[in-house]
Amino acid sequence: MIGLYRLVTRWWTAFALAASLAMLGAAHAFERFAGLAPCNLCLKQREVFWGAAAISLIATLWALVSRASRGTPRIAAFLLAAVFATGAITAGFHAGGELKWWDLPAACAAGGDISLEGLTSLALGVGTAPKVAMCDAVSWSWLGVSMAGWNFLISVALAVFSLLAAKRPKDARAPRNVD
Repeated sequence: MIGLYRLVTRWWTAFALAASLAMLGAAHAFERFAGLAPCNLCLKQREVFWGAAAISLIATLWALVSRASRGTPRIAAFLLAAVFATGAITAGFHAGGELKWWDLPAACAAGGDISLEGLTSLALGVGTAPKVAMCDAVSWSWLGVSMAGWNFLISVALAVFSLLAAKRPKDARAPRNVD
């Protein structure tokens, strides 16, 4: 178990990259295959995972190119903790609005894909109105938790793992002396 912990914390940016891409893939799959249009807050939550993927990719490539025997840079893990915490705050705000704990901003009333062609056909009276996703409406849930709620839980877990990776024990960071 300690070996797995060391592996995950030493190469956390690679694991964070995989987790971020999985979250983005799931979001796009729900949109494409389940027909769930994202609201504005859903799109903001995706931006967080795009940022985390970029940080993770750069840090992992840096570690591989520089042949870092101590794993990926700790500063990247701290940055990922901040990014994932931002995602948790955004998702928590979204989930709280869905639960009617507070009112969401008026900008949360629109979402989805709107194109120039779609607006032109709508103006000419030959198109259908675009489906608008509301931020305060739960479009999907599992075990009583909405997609924003799951995003909150996963983002908190990723932030905690990022902090663990950044604060890993010195023996996990120190290069091994081969005598």
